[in-house]
Amino acid sequence: MIAFVDSHCHIGEPEYDADRAAVLERARKAGVCALVVAAAGGTLETNHRALEVAEREADCHAVVGIHPHDASRVDDDLLDAIRELTRRPRVVAVGETGLDFHYDHSPRDRQLEVFHSFLALAREAALPVVVHSREAADETIAALREERVESGVMHCFTYGPDVARRVLDLGLYVSFSGIATFRSAQDVRAAARLVPLDRLLVETDSPYLAPAPKRGGRNEPARVVDVARGVAAALGRPLEEIAEHTVENSRRLFGLPA
Repeated sequence: MIAFVDSHCHIGEPEYDADRAAVLERARKAGVCALVVAAAGGTLETNHRALEVAEREADCHAVVGIHPHDASRVDDDLLDAIRELTRRPRVVAVGETGLDFHYDHSPRDRQLEVFHSFLALAREAALPVVVHSREAADETIAALREERVESGVMHCFTYGPDVARRVLDLGLYVSFSGIATFRSAQDVRAAARLVPLDRLLVETDSPYLAPAPKRGGRNEPARVVDVARGVAAALGRPLEEIAEHTVENSRRLFGLPA
């Protein structure tokens, strides 16, 4: 069986409380050998939920941080609590953190302040950073440069080739979600064609962004196979090759066991 890694999902969230075990079993049957579980919201509780899954399931690993939507909630106490979580053995990255200028749920200046704080925390913890960026490419890249980030991934990539080049120039990985399978996402697929195979990741971002032809409804980690298939088609490469490289890249970036 071909192996895959879902490099970003939110299966600690309440959407999976009724059938989490079945969701994980479907992922494993589909060939998913590891899952990177990120907190979906802006509270300490959501981080604990992600970490609880990672500490219970041998093939799951946690990412801790606060989404930019909730940057206005971040104070010194919350930042210190996240800092403590980075010391837990099952935590493999800091995030998702970044900038979201599409919804502006938090003021942009506060998003930037918190983003810098989490980039500094990732450096302090010697962990890679998982970056969220939407309609904020210039500001995101400027912050990454200023903080001299050397290890990380721009997850759920939504930009075109120009931004992909700039992210790659920073030394970061680029991760593609179900968006890469959407008919309207030509720019995202063009960006994928620029990404070297040794910097490519795939993810579901579950429960969001179910890939075509299953678009709509709750997404789940088993569908990372469909994401990888869509990326393989965009690159004109065999699915097995995309799977092999994205598994190896996930292991390298996050320090996952072989």
